[in-house]
Amino acid sequence: MDGFKKRLTDSLQFKISLSIAICILGFALIAGIVAFKSAYGEAHELQDDLLRQVSSFISQQPLSLDVLSNGRHDKIGDAESHIIIQQLGNAPGLLNISASLLDGLQSLQIDGKEYRAILKTMDGGERIAISQPISFRDEIARDSALRTVMPFLLMLPVLLFIVAYLVQKIFQPIKNLANDIDSRTEQDLHSIEEINLPSELQPFMVAINRLLGLVSQSVLLQRRFIADAAHEMRSPLTALSLQAERIAQVQLSPEAQERIGVLRQGINRNRDLLEQLLTLAKAQSSALSPENPISIQAVFRRVLEDLMPIAEAKHLDIGVEGHVDLLVWVSELDLTAMVTNLVANAIRHTPEYGQIDLKVCMKSSQVIISVCDTGPGIPLQERDRVFEPFYRTLGAGQGGSGLGLAIVKAIAEKIGAEVWLEFSDEENQSGLCASILLPTLR
Repeated sequence: MDGFKKRLTDSLQFKISLSIAICILGFALIAGIVAFKSAYGEAHELQDDLLRQVSSFISQQPLSLDVLSNGRHDKIGDAESHIIIQQLGNAPGLLNISASLLDGLQSLQIDGKEYRAILKTMDGGERIAISQPISFRDEIARDSALRTVMPFLLMLPVLLFIVAYLVQKIFQPIKNLANDIDSRTEQDLHSIEEINLPSELQPFMVAINRLLGLVSQSVLLQRRFIADAAHEMRSPLTALSLQAERIAQVQLSPEAQERIGVLRQGINRNRDLLEQLLTLAKAQSSALSPENPISIQAVFRRVLEDLMPIAEAKHLDIGVEGHVDLLVWVSELDLTAMVTNLVANAIRHTPEYGQIDLKVCMKSSQVIISVCDTGPGIPLQERDRVFEPFYRTLGAGQGGSGLGLAIVKAIAEKIGAEVWLEFSDEENQSGLCASILLPTLR
């Protein structure tokens, strides 16, 4: 019952369908009662007309009176119509009807039973009574009334089903619109097309499109601010880095040299952060249509050439597993940025003398790129949050800006790819295997 009340309160479609169904049932009930009573009364009128016709027929047939006046044939009955014809005033008839009753149609009660009778005086002065049990008349009237109402009763469920179907069809554009909006990504903020929508929804759509325009403008300004700020801070940091290098070349005390080293490390971290911010801003921009297919192995080689010195400094065993090469229709810059950030993240979190494997395979006409390491991995409860900008896992002591996986997620959403994380060693719940499912293959 609570579920019904909740659905009645929350669902406009259900509320309209139920209201129309109640109205139809109410009108059907009233119309059925009126039709039943009308048919019932008409059936009784027909039975009265039958009695009048029999009375008129007997008046036109003198022989019938001779038969009725005969002592041996003073009672005649019709088994099918339950009509009883008898002459009054002579020997007792089939029914005990008083001869003093006036001519015409009358309702009589004889021996505890009700009859409908017509009394008539013939030309010769004889009186006859034509009777019919009211119970039989009622039965005929009910059958006739039910036959009149039955087609309408049978059509009522069909009518209710048609109403429910039509209401559902009317609300279908709203459901399609909801599915369209729900399937959009964070980057997809273009206006909703106002095609095949009822006029009642037009103001609502105008308001939504205006809101989407404001949100799109706000997001664009935010991204532009991040990109501009990072770009503007590049030059001062580069100047600071050059100044720090020049100071390091001067003969200084060991303590000053140590402080200069710390300063240079901080400057380099900030430069890396700015580069990551610029990459994130580019990842959140509109997707570029690739002109040519890209080789996965070529991207692997380029990434390893750039990051191999960092991996060798930690004595990591890093390389490509297998020799399978596949071509994908993705922007080379986007794919390189995703693989670079995944490999850099693996190098950062894999302990010394660990192992990092890059591999590619095909599954159901789709390409899967994986970067697996022997690091500590990411707990299940944190795997959704690690894709947020600047988020770092609990207890992570390694450096980093916290933007690597956010950049990968942003690029994946832009190009229609899918990213997921899992343990590289499921048995020991350790290591991280980051995979990218690319949408197209050629």
